[in-house]
Amino acid sequence: MDQPQDSTTWTSSDALCTDLPTTPKPDLGKVLVTGATGYIGGRLVPELLARGYSVRVMVRADSEEYLERWPGAEVVAADALDIVQLREAMKGVEVAYYLIHSMLLGRREFELADIEAAKNFRKAAEEKNLKRIIYLGGLGNIQTNLSNHLKSRMKVAEELSAGEIPVTILRAAIIIGSGSASFEIIEHLIRKTPIFFNPHWARTRCQPIGLRDVIKYLVGVLETDETIGEVYDIGGTDILTYEEMMKVLAKLLGKKRLFFSSPFSSIRFYSYVASLITPVPAQVISCLMEGTRNEVICQNDDIRKVIPFRLLPYKESLLRAMSREDHDKIATRWSDAYPPAHELAIKLSELETPPHFISTYALPSTKSKSALFQSICLIGGREGWFNSNWMWRLRGLLDRILMGVGTSRGRRSSYYLRINDVIDFWRVEDLKQDQCLLLRAEMKVPGKAWLKFQVVPEKEKNILSVTAYFEPNGIWGKIYWYTFLPFHYYIFKDLVKQLEKRSKRI
Repeated sequence: MDQPQDSTTWTSSDALCTDLPTTPKPDLGKVLVTGATGYIGGRLVPELLARGYSVRVMVRADSEEYLERWPGAEVVAADALDIVQLREAMKGVEVAYYLIHSMLLGRREFELADIEAAKNFRKAAEEKNLKRIIYLGGLGNIQTNLSNHLKSRMKVAEELSAGEIPVTILRAAIIIGSGSASFEIIEHLIRKTPIFFNPHWARTRCQPIGLRDVIKYLVGVLETDETIGEVYDIGGTDILTYEEMMKVLAKLLGKKRLFFSSPFSSIRFYSYVASLITPVPAQVISCLMEGTRNEVICQNDDIRKVIPFRLLPYKESLLRAMSREDHDKIATRWSDAYPPAHELAIKLSELETPPHFISTYALPSTKSKSALFQSICLIGGREGWFNSNWMWRLRGLLDRILMGVGTSRGRRSSYYLRINDVIDFWRVEDLKQDQCLLLRAEMKVPGKAWLKFQVVPEKEKNILSVTAYFEPNGIWGKIYWYTFLPFHYYIFKDLVKQLEKRSKRI
């Protein structure tokens, strides 16, 4: 049985810029997109390719998956904190999109990393004589006491603009779209929380903008010379408080929710509680919530005159985001870039010696390789892990309590997988159709762990197997392995049986 086509594969019908009034300039030269594996960059690249641009994608670690994901784009591996690598990435580049931010590192770490990366980028751009840089930053009144997150965005903009290369800066508040962290936080809070005790900063005003409008502006400024070296505020048509934003979504979902004021306003507390309810980790939520202390609305609407098109109201952005969710067509998701530097994690194939601890469970089957493999590719997320779901969820809850990723991250797509996709507290490290699915653990664990699913033909049957690999860190890692080893027998033996059984329905 053939693997069904991934519904998230980009086609011309998915183009967001069809009504953009600007004209493509494919002869502009090579365009570099940094942060392409992130939420915004991953949506921008196919739009540029569709409009005929020569695109170079900068990633921290190369993968064959990127060539399949962006056919026609050139992929180069470079780290923004390494100026030598940046120089190589910028060879022959005319224009660069700077979509890098280190918010995922947490409140204390992202600012220093952001500034260093921006400084390196500016220097390399000057050495390679780039004509222009386009940066997506954050809204905020510079006259007020900004949050650490917004301050960092402002400082990055200043650092990029400090050199000779003209920089176009777009400043946005909350971005609403399928797979965005902001949308998933609000959606899960409304779905799972009947009563809200809102702090005073829940009544701060904000001007959210739809994902497709952000992409249009990013493409539009590239195609409009008038925007070179300018700073623009971008936002949707509505100015709402965060409480009002939640109420609008509650009404759309048909959920009756009660909202009360609370004198308690600790962002650390609220972000931690929200992380237990939503798929988004506390580190990310904390950075976003820090921004709620500041009013983030557009100070001017100059860009609407330069690049005029119909902006989406907040309600319509929500409806479009939910529609993409319902149709399982999320092209990129916030989890693509979390945890930070996951692309640089040691791969199973890169270990000098095999892991110390290996445990395998196998089952012969008369089912086809394709049927068995499709069953494997449905694990996790909403589908769960079959009869041992409560154990997986308990382990995920413990991980989230300890500020880990937990299992609530779910999956980008319920039916399709690609390399680097998230499956609960695992990430897809390798994927070979009808043969192998290798997952790397991203939960908090005293060591490095992998889970490998295989379908291997043997005589007239196919051997379906699951293998757990563990490389411990010291004595605590060994204790961890032996503590959970008895559970492996029950969980993985049952998992193999269920995978084989469920393949009948495919």
